[in-house]
Amino acid sequence: MKKNLITAALADKTGRGLLALCALATLGAFANGVSILFDVAPDRLMSEAWRTLAYLVFVGLLTMIIVAPRNQRGPWELIFLHKIAITVFGIVAAMSNTPDAANTWPIDAGLVVATAIAYVLCRGWQGWRPNSATARSTK
Repeated sequence: MKKNLITAALADKTGRGLLALCALATLGAFANGVSILFDVAPDRLMSEAWRTLAYLVFVGLLTMIIVAPRNQRGPWELIFLHKIAITVFGIVAAMSNTPDAANTWPIDAGLVVATAIAYVLCRGWQGWRPNSATARSTK
């Protein structure tokens, strides 16, 4: 029994660590986006600002999960939905020789993989069990 608790705690910490790396990478993307805003053409300013500020939303979603991975209903799925959709879009765009698509989609695919591993390690699906004692996060 004690070994199972240690294993579960280690898996939880590992999953949360992966998510923390994803959040840090997203903060890096935010910083890069801010620098882009200083050089972007006026007709692209609003869309670049939208994209850049969206990174902060993802940092928030990741932080919610890091704090309580088995008490969240929705953030995991929102991240999966967006990152899978943008990966597929990026692959299709790369096949059409869209600038930056070939460099961008692998990053989002990596986030999908890291989030999926964290989802399994942290047992993220348990947030959907309304009255389960196992839905509480371990510290």
